Amino acid sequence: MKTEIISPINIEERKKLDFTAGDTVRVWQKIQEKDKTRLQAFEGLVIARKHGTTAGATFTVRKVMDGVGVEKIYPLYTPMIDKIEVMRRAKVRRSKLYFIREKATKEIKRQMRKVMELKEDKTSVGEGEVVESKAEAKTE
Repeated sequence: MKTEIISPINIEERKKLDFTAGDTVRVWQKIQEKDKTRLQAFEGLVIARKHGTTAGATFTVRKVMDGVGVEKIYPLYTPMIDKIEVMRRAKVRRSKLYFIREKATKEIKRQMRKVMELKEDKTSVGEGEVVESKAEAKTE
């Protein structure tokens, strides 16, 4: 006796998806709003892929929006995903890229430090008078 699996998604197609950690993917997710359904894209870096191609397989996508890191964990076989597009492939030497989280925050802190230094260097005294910045004064 052969059992037939009825599913709204093509399981074989999802199994064959060839993306790993380090790849940039665009996930088209179905969003239900009242009586309408629309598609919304979430494009980011795959930082983890877990449980292979089993029924409980998941993948984590990370994206930085407005300086804030956003991560979404998607089940591979969920009907809420319309399609998964691989935008860019990358060769990485790790299967889980969790270190990217710390790397990104360090980089943002470094950029913020530069911005703060620039604001402190250039200050105005009155109308039309501008005090020389510390960097200019040192070079003279």
